[in-house]
Amino acid sequence: MFADIFAILAPVFITAGLGYIWARSGKHFDTALVTSIVTYFATPCLTFAALATVDLGADALLSMGTAALAANIIFVLIGWPVLKIFKLSPRTYLQSLTWPNVGNVGLPLCMLAYGQDGLALSVAFFATYVVLQLTIGVAFVSGSFSLRSIARMPIIPATLIATVFLATDTAVPAWLYNTTNLIGQLTIPLMLFTLGVSLARLRPVSLARSTALSFLRLCMGFGVGLGLSEVMGLTGIERGVVILQCSMPVAVFCYLFAQLYNREPEEVAGVVISSSLLAAIALPGLLWYIL
Repeated sequence: MFADIFAILAPVFITAGLGYIWARSGKHFDTALVTSIVTYFATPCLTFAALATVDLGADALLSMGTAALAANIIFVLIGWPVLKIFKLSPRTYLQSLTWPNVGNVGLPLCMLAYGQDGLALSVAFFATYVVLQLTIGVAFVSGSFSLRSIARMPIIPATLIATVFLATDTAVPAWLYNTTNLIGQLTIPLMLFTLGVSLARLRPVSLARSTALSFLRLCMGFGVGLGLSEVMGLTGIERGVVILQCSMPVAVFCYLFAQLYNREPEEVAGVVISSSLLAAIALPGLLWYIL
């Protein structure tokens, strides 16, 4: 079991660690360019290639989308009153409690733990989460909402096209699968490397508060993931993917949005870093539990 867990975690930590070392050594890394490539090309291709050719069936993928939606709602219902009790601004901190890193960390972990089926299920969870957070989440943080934000997300048409192939049991042409699969394979390495670079550049404050919120994020995530898997009757890979994705640390995007909309980015940076460190400590035990 130890060897299996190490084989899952080592690629994640090594790739993110290389990004961290790269940034700390002062080498240039164009985060905006890489993020654009991942967002507009690599991730939609990964989504299509993973979903359109999976053998799991539409019901399994739909259950992942349902779980992602339910988890987001429950995180808000728990996080909002907690922040109010401790007189912390929801516009600053709520996304840190409701947006786990289902992309940079969740996708590679699910793929390495469960193979292509795990990747497909985690992509379905991820796609739902991205749509929610880049629409409702951004609207909450920024104070405004625009339908253009939905139109600019290529992951939506990629998911819809893949669903058509899956629902109609149509074979994906070899040239289309090979192309999207090739481009999609950029996603996970670039996500992990960028995660390392981003963590190296963050400058946190308020360590005690960040640590407390990080504990809440991780414990709440595990509890919600476990509860949802029980309520929805999920077993096997589906159960493992939901628990893993819900238990992820705070997404780096939370810091980027805090910086963009001037929502105390240094405070959010602290939660991102501390939750990532705590998750790194907890992940071996989490994987031991679900495998």
